[in-house]
Amino acid sequence: MSKAAVSIFWFRRDLRLEDNVGLYQALQSDYPVLPIFIFDESILSKLPKNDARVGFIYENLQQMHAQLQQHSSGLCVCHGAITNVWESLLEEFDVKEVFYNKDYEPYALQRDAQITTLLQGRGVSVSPFKDQVIFEEKEIVKADGLPYTVYTPFKNKWLEKYKTLAPVQEWDTAAHFSKLYPHQGEILTLSAIGFEPSPIKVKPHNLKFIANYHDTRDFPAMDKTSYLSPHLRFGTVSVRKLVNWAFHKNDVFLSELIWREFFMQILFSFPKVANKNFKSAYDGIQWRNNEDDFKRWCEGKTGYPMVDAGMRQLNETGYMHNRVRMVVASFLCKHLLIEWQWGEAYFAQKLLDYDMSANVGNWQWAAGTGCDAAPYFRVFNPDIQQKKFDEKGAYIRTWIKEFNLGYGKPMVEHAMARDRAIATYKAGILK
Repeated sequence: MSKAAVSIFWFRRDLRLEDNVGLYQALQSDYPVLPIFIFDESILSKLPKNDARVGFIYENLQQMHAQLQQHSSGLCVCHGAITNVWESLLEEFDVKEVFYNKDYEPYALQRDAQITTLLQGRGVSVSPFKDQVIFEEKEIVKADGLPYTVYTPFKNKWLEKYKTLAPVQEWDTAAHFSKLYPHQGEILTLSAIGFEPSPIKVKPHNLKFIANYHDTRDFPAMDKTSYLSPHLRFGTVSVRKLVNWAFHKNDVFLSELIWREFFMQILFSFPKVANKNFKSAYDGIQWRNNEDDFKRWCEGKTGYPMVDAGMRQLNETGYMHNRVRMVVASFLCKHLLIEWQWGEAYFAQKLLDYDMSANVGNWQWAAGTGCDAAPYFRVFNPDIQQKKFDEKGAYIRTWIKEFNLGYGKPMVEHAMARDRAIATYKAGILK
């Protein structure tokens, strides 16, 4: 029996059918398009069996599959080692072309290079596309062609280039769904890949507060943020639609989207930042790295209400307000002198919106070791941060049920910790 000739579109961090560049391009192919998603066992093996992010991915796959079934097609969901899955697909189908949207993280680049070599070795055409960013790789660079390492000039160049395109083209994929391959059957169950539902859920995104984002974004008790970050991370929203909309709505919100692309560009251009200091001069700092202190920080038991509330919110929900993220990160690196990689790894386990480039970029910003980072002598005072941004303690009381005026005892005194941090950084920064 002859194998069906198909083109394949490979979903990864672009879990939507609308305005999906790679999917649109696949649907222009001369062959019916089989949409696939692969649960990569090398990633899943590192996660707890009730990881909420896996559940979120699975829920979105179910939704996409149901949509595709309305067009006499369906999503082919696979599970296993990536190379083995592709070998099986090549056995089952006469694969002519493979389309996918680019991912810029180190593991993804390695994976995609490996699979591209495999496919091209079998005579399969491979076409990657830009989808999760407005500008990628080397599109926003300095006059000498080198990447920006300071945000503001990057932002200015980004905006200058965007304005020549605005609005960025959005892609009408639905108009071409007749080109889908008539794949039948149901997708794998969550239990079939070794996972179970999580009590932690990703919230729907909400853009109704964006017009006043600049006035409300720093006050965690107001709960007036967009909850967009997990949706951007997994591509359940189109960054083109979002940027085209934000450009006319709020400059500060748009700046946050540009920060996202700045950190992606830094990770792509300087892959060492995934686990090493961007500023190598900071490699000589003698961190305390006390495991008991780290445990108290993780559990939200430092005695500083703003820090503890943030960590408890993270542990219970997978979210943490951005202002609070800065406070807890500064506390770990400066007050406790625990190197940023410990905090980055903990956030990677817990955050629903975990994105390596943003997580690494923001942790190195807090530690002072990154590009365009907070200076090492800037040490947030958690009590002052609380008075400025949660003056009535509404946020704190939400997450610290036992909170009262005599709450706890700080595990370290601020003035002493600040002086110790500055002295340690001074002594450790390599000349």
